[in-house]
Amino acid sequence: MRPWLVVLVILLCPPVAAAHEVRPAYLQIRQTGLDTYDILWKVPARGDNLRLGLYVELPTDCVRLGEARRSFVNNAFTERWGVKCAGGLTGATIPIAGLAATMTDVLVRLERLDGTTQVTRLTPSMPSFVVEATPTRIEVAGTYTKLGVEHILTGVDHLLYVLAMLLLVTGWKRVVATMTAFTATHSLTLTAATLGWVHVPQPPVEACIALSIVFVAREIARSREGASGLTERWPWVISFTFGLLHGFGFAGALSEVGLPQAAIPVALLFFNLGVEIGQLLFIGAAIALLVFGRRAMRQLRPTTFGHLPSSTFGRLVPPYAIGGVAMFWFIQRIAGF
Repeated sequence: MRPWLVVLVILLCPPVAAAHEVRPAYLQIRQTGLDTYDILWKVPARGDNLRLGLYVELPTDCVRLGEARRSFVNNAFTERWGVKCAGGLTGATIPIAGLAATMTDVLVRLERLDGTTQVTRLTPSMPSFVVEATPTRIEVAGTYTKLGVEHILTGVDHLLYVLAMLLLVTGWKRVVATMTAFTATHSLTLTAATLGWVHVPQPPVEACIALSIVFVAREIARSREGASGLTERWPWVISFTFGLLHGFGFAGALSEVGLPQAAIPVALLFFNLGVEIGQLLFIGAAIALLVFGRRAMRQLRPTTFGHLPSSTFGRLVPPYAIGGVAMFWFIQRIAGF
């Protein structure tokens, strides 16, 4: 193990508190008639009675039907109301006021009368969206592929698990077998949970995902001490098992935006494909960094790091850094039950 590996770990450590912690707001617009809609607006809360200053701005010709129903539940502000918009919302631009001044995303789900849906993610740099007509299957595929890539690349805990396995497993054949096992099982549980065949509470799943990273970090530490652990001997078996957990985690993210009823197989397939694309991008970047680091270290003089005990440094810092971050997540998520 080399000190430059610590750079890779540290790059992932700044978002420690942000792994699934910077919660997005959620906007659901459900069409109930030719020109009527039910609105669900969920905003992360701050404390017991404060909320982020984010507001949905519907077109001026939309008229609110009745009083809005408001509540604070599970550390989030929720508001529900009905509207009537002359001519419907197709083609209208709906901005989220205040989003540009935050670091929060907004997940948007629009359900049409014909059962089709429009799903998008708004960001501070793109705080509005256009209500589209019924999307084609190609558009659904593109949207859900992008969502899958975004989810895995912003899911720091999933990436940290993959990094830990790359640090432990040697040989490209073993790496391929390990990642293939991980892909196969998380695809299986993602599909089963999303389609409602299996129901697992999300908070315990997120806590167990963190615990799986702690386990692999411990295996890395044991390996550096000369002990061959279970994961090092049969990495594909461990990845197969933990892949089940991570698949349930992916399913929790997908459940937030839902699936278009008219194109469920397409959306599910391409969300899964997006997750795999993002995972491969990360693995490729990590391996490239490892190769570059090894070559760079060969060109450095032994005294480059002064009197730093490089062997101890290289062996202990990566697994303890990974395990420390994961244990923090585990305790945090257990406390949130």
